[in-house]
Amino acid sequence: MKLSEIKNHLKSLEKIGFQLPNGEMVKPHFHVTEVGKVTKEFIDCGGKVRSEAVINFQLWEENDYDHRLHPEKLTNIIALSEKRFQFDDLDIEVEYQGKETIGKFGLDFNGTHFLLTPKITACLALDACGIPAEKPKLAFAAVAKGTSCEPGSGCC
Repeated sequence: MKLSEIKNHLKSLEKIGFQLPNGEMVKPHFHVTEVGKVTKEFIDCGGKVRSEAVINFQLWEENDYDHRLHPEKLTNIIALSEKRFQFDDLDIEVEYQGKETIGKFGLDFNGTHFLLTPKITACLALDACGIPAEKPKLAFAAVAKGTSCEPGSGCC
């Protein structure tokens, strides 16, 4: 989801909810503790220099049940961040504390609440690593009658 999309969705919501990929909801007393731009510059395993940028939201839960984040408050936080950092309309990545470590998720919307979507890793230089982009499809040639183990042929 792009930054412009979340801003549009927030306009129509009375409350904000985030659903984890396993179907559980993030506790309603979460906070968005950070809104920022994260830029990653790296060299892939094929030696190509790459750059990625995302808008990052960090969700945090604590025992503060009295200060729930409302759509207009998140809209204001986003506006302050845009003014300060002059964001492009980039994809949003959400960080959320799981049981063992911080998870990174994509973001989608189902009409009611936001969905934290799984992110995956991948080799960006498949050709340089010698990994086929797709498994080769094997073509099985037609076998002449009587040259294979057909039902009733007695070969088994």
